[in-house]
Amino acid sequence: MGRALDDVVVIDLSRRFFTSLSAAFLGDFGARVIRIDAPEGAAQASGGRWNHEADLIHRNKESVALDLRCERGQEIMRKLLMRADVVITDWQLDQLTALGLGYEAVAALRPDVVYGRISGFGPQGTDLHLPAIDELAAARTGMMPILPQPGEPPVYTGSGAMHATVMLAFGVVTALVHRGLTGEGQQVDVSLFGANMYGAALDIQAFLAIGKGERFLNPISRLDVSNPMSGSLYPTADGRWVTLTMPDTDRWWPAFSGAVGIPPDEPRFDTHDKRTETNRLALIAALEQAFLTKPGKHWREAFQRLQLSADVIERFDYPTSDPQVLENRYIVELDHPSFGRVKSLGFPLFMSESAARLDRLAPCIGQHTGRVLADLLGYDADRIHELTAAGVVA
Repeated sequence: MGRALDDVVVIDLSRRFFTSLSAAFLGDFGARVIRIDAPEGAAQASGGRWNHEADLIHRNKESVALDLRCERGQEIMRKLLMRADVVITDWQLDQLTALGLGYEAVAALRPDVVYGRISGFGPQGTDLHLPAIDELAAARTGMMPILPQPGEPPVYTGSGAMHATVMLAFGVVTALVHRGLTGEGQQVDVSLFGANMYGAALDIQAFLAIGKGERFLNPISRLDVSNPMSGSLYPTADGRWVTLTMPDTDRWWPAFSGAVGIPPDEPRFDTHDKRTETNRLALIAALEQAFLTKPGKHWREAFQRLQLSADVIERFDYPTSDPQVLENRYIVELDHPSFGRVKSLGFPLFMSESAARLDRLAPCIGQHTGRVLADLLGYDADRIHELTAAGVVA
């Protein structure tokens, strides 16, 4: 069965994890993704350990080892760009310009190209030349200081980079649809700054609407949340934590109160206003005490039995054995030629008719140089051998 991007050729000029993964997503759905690597990397040994990061971010790609520092290498690059539908990059603008790889230069070679780039702070403004480093972009959003408990250092989550990964793939596919309708190519820029802002979209949008408040966008102690039954965390007897997401307390209170050992008609908590305003702190204290009496397993079973909107916060080891993860291919098992049976992140997007597929593991540097030059540029074996001997390709 064909896939949506089967006829799309992508040139991958990425250096960062998040941009490389965006190109891999395109390959998951059929695009021919050709990664441009430096020839000197082809001679480096793997070190004998599984490169788990590479097999995630460079799956379903081909590798061409090409020396862009020499004129002959740049000539081959220009010819490859003329055959490319999409270019993916996160290089800084001055680096792209110096090698003739900026959008204007590429569009001059291939006017209908879709040129996707992850930038640090966007394609306009005084900071457009700053590098694409997620920590720096996240620092500007204003969200890091409100994530920890009061008095603790700001917290960097790293989630903004993943938002950028998906946004770039979405922007590229949208631009391809536009090209199919109009014949026009275009530039697609996703900044880490913008992606981090959308990671905090609900909070920032609320700030735009409401403005500052005493408790708004400031770190709040978990023992002082506005609703003890929503967005609140409580420790369990075995050191785990439960999270509650029941903002409509009237709906959940009858079942929830019984689970935590509080009579449903307890006078202090028998209305929503009492639970969230008048006696809010008293309910927080009562729940704090209740959850400390049993381990996390007990509370998960209770939440599931009563169908409450609550759960136990898990560690990284949990998803690897969750049947739901395996059933939906969020983690896949691979037969690695050198390291046997291994596990890797799978596909976060389900499509019923044109599913993502793992066609190949990450390539060795330069593994497909000869094939790509032959397929796309028509080079014969003698010419490829001569280029290899001259160090232009590897």
